[in-house]
Amino acid sequence: MSALLIAKNVSKHFGGLKAVDGVDMTIQEGDIFGIIGPNGAGKTTFFNICSGVYKPTHGEITFDDHSLVGQKPEQIARLGMARTFQNIRLFKYMSVLDNIFIGFQTKTRTELTDAILHTATYKDDERLIREEGLKVLDSLGLLPFKDTKAGNLSYGMQRKVEIARALALGPKLLLLDEPAAGMNQQEKQELMRFVIDLNKKGYTIALIEHDMRFVMNSCNRILVLNFGQKICEGTPEEVREDKGVNEAYFGKGLLVGRKAVAV
Repeated sequence: MSALLIAKNVSKHFGGLKAVDGVDMTIQEGDIFGIIGPNGAGKTTFFNICSGVYKPTHGEITFDDHSLVGQKPEQIARLGMARTFQNIRLFKYMSVLDNIFIGFQTKTRTELTDAILHTATYKDDERLIREEGLKVLDSLGLLPFKDTKAGNLSYGMQRKVEIARALALGPKLLLLDEPAAGMNQQEKQELMRFVIDLNKKGYTIALIEHDMRFVMNSCNRILVLNFGQKICEGTPEEVREDKGVNEAYFGKGLLVGRKAVAV
C-alpha cells in the first residue's frame, strides 16, 4: 500500500483558539481510517482542512501527490476526494436516482447554453449519468429504491444514498463525517457492514465517529485528537490501550481493567 493522504504539522487557528495544533496523519490506500476524540477535539475542523473548506494556518497536506493547500473544495473533489457531512444533505423531494445524478456534475461537460438548447453535449451527458447512476445504485444494492423520493426513506437508508452520491465522483478517498449520528443500534450495524463492504470493493475511507464500537469494529487505523492535538495514532488495539486516550475520555484516574475511575 502507498500513502494517499498525508498531513504534516497541520494547524488551524481562529484568533487565539488553536482548533487544530500541529497534527500529523497518514492514510494509506485501502484503509478504513477513523478520527476520534471528545467533543471539541478539532475533528471536523481537521476534516474541513483536508477537504478544502478551511485553509490551514500552517502545515502541509498532500493527496495523491498533489498539495491541497489553497485548493478549493471543488478542485479537491476533482482530484478524487469525496465528502459527506454530519447532517444529511439530500434533496428530499427528488428521487434517489436524481440525487445520485448530482454527484456526477464534476464529470459532465454541459454548460448553461447546452442545458437550455438540449444540445448533443447535454444529451450525451444525460445518457452517461443515467447509465453510471444506475450502476452505482446496483453495486450498492440500492437499485430497488431508484424512483423513491429520498425523503420517504428511513434515516439509515438516506445516509446510504448520500454515500452513494459521493461515490458517483469515483473517489480515491471517501470522507464520512459522523455517518452513524442519529441512528439506532440496528441502523449503525447495517451502516458498519455497508462501510466495510465499500472498503472491500476497493474504496479508501476516512471517517469521524463518536460511536466507539463502530470505530473499533470497522477501522484498521485510528487517529485520536484532544484539544486540537494528536495524542495517538495506531491500530484499534493500540488506541484502546493508550494511556493518553483513556485520560482524554475518562479523566486521570485509576485504570480498572479497561475502565477508568476519574479522580
